[in-house]
Amino acid sequence: MFPYRILIVEDQAFQREYLVNLFREQGVSRLEAAADGEDALSRLKAREFDLVLSDLMMPGLDGVQLIQRLSELKRPPLLAIMSSSSRRVMGSACRLASVLGITVVGQIAKPALPLSIRRLLGKLEKGKRKHDALPTDDRREWKPDELSAALKNWQFQAWFQPKKSLGDGRISAAEALVRWIHPQHGTLMPGEFISSLGQAGLDEALLWLVLEQALRAQALWGEAGFRIPVSVNLPTHLLDDPSLPDRLHDFVVTHAGAPGSIVFELLECSTTVAPSNYYAGACRLRMKGFGLAQDDFGQGYSSFYNLVSTPFTELKIDRALIRGCVEDDGLSTALESIVSLGRQLGLEVVAEGVESKEELAMLRRFECDRVQGFLISEAVAPQLFLQLLMDERANVAYLPASRATATGSLHA
Repeated sequence: MFPYRILIVEDQAFQREYLVNLFREQGVSRLEAAADGEDALSRLKAREFDLVLSDLMMPGLDGVQLIQRLSELKRPPLLAIMSSSSRRVMGSACRLASVLGITVVGQIAKPALPLSIRRLLGKLEKGKRKHDALPTDDRREWKPDELSAALKNWQFQAWFQPKKSLGDGRISAAEALVRWIHPQHGTLMPGEFISSLGQAGLDEALLWLVLEQALRAQALWGEAGFRIPVSVNLPTHLLDDPSLPDRLHDFVVTHAGAPGSIVFELLECSTTVAPSNYYAGACRLRMKGFGLAQDDFGQGYSSFYNLVSTPFTELKIDRALIRGCVEDDGLSTALESIVSLGRQLGLEVVAEGVESKEELAMLRRFECDRVQGFLISEAVAPQLFLQLLMDERANVAYLPASRATATGSLHA
């Protein structure tokens, strides 16, 4: 029997009963059906559900309004959307849910078919494991002195997520992602403390700490014969300080690093006071030899003009464009155009948030350069990253010469 509790929201009585039967045929016993959005909300307040499957077109509280109300719950359930509306409408509703912090595990065109329900339940199994691993919204308030002490004691640690080349299937770069190894609360993810660091004015202190740890990791990997470029996040407002490019360059050189092996990803969480500070800082970082990435392209304030007017070396496509690109023709068309544009501009094109083999196959078809995401590997500590490199080298060494030199597939 299927262990999860599911809520169906469908205003048409015949369709509602039909869906209930489809789920029961797949072994789902913990099942409820709501006649409209208000009925669904009352059930959600009374008990927890693992999945809500909701129609969009309903009288009264429609599916879009229900999504907005779901976001008010302390821990929203996973969501699947069904509708006779166009894919673009369903895609827009999915993006609304994503913006509100709700995980969408499926889109079903009406009338639903048994195969669609089987696929949805398969996605639910995978999505539920990830959903349970996410931190709750009970975010702690961190005091500035607590954050400062954590920085001083190196509790913030840079872990590294591999970027794999779609040309030969091997690890070709890494992104430094910070974790807080808290003595009481364990390993904390960036969403639980990054905004507090920024509010306390400690984001530059974090930049220096992560950069130093990235240089140490590169030295560790270099001793084993690996030359791995590392991307480091740089809050854009720090470019208001005209001395920053010089100080970064001196710091890297002093620590026996190479500016050409560091890529700064300009974050959109902040902006410079004046546009001139942004362009001056970006130019001078490139003049110092650093790589420069347009981060999260396709989300927030990133624009084509910004892409072509800034001396970027790398284009990072936001996971919001990757997620759903296999099912959504509009997203896949946009994704193909962005990859093509990046390549025409001479940029290294990197897709982040790759989680399925289907997404990987599409990106390879579009001739994307590199990919990163859970399909490849999560972020790991420097020593574990070295082990990934060593394992990869060992696997290549055991291949016949003809295969070792050929373009390979990714072994996720």
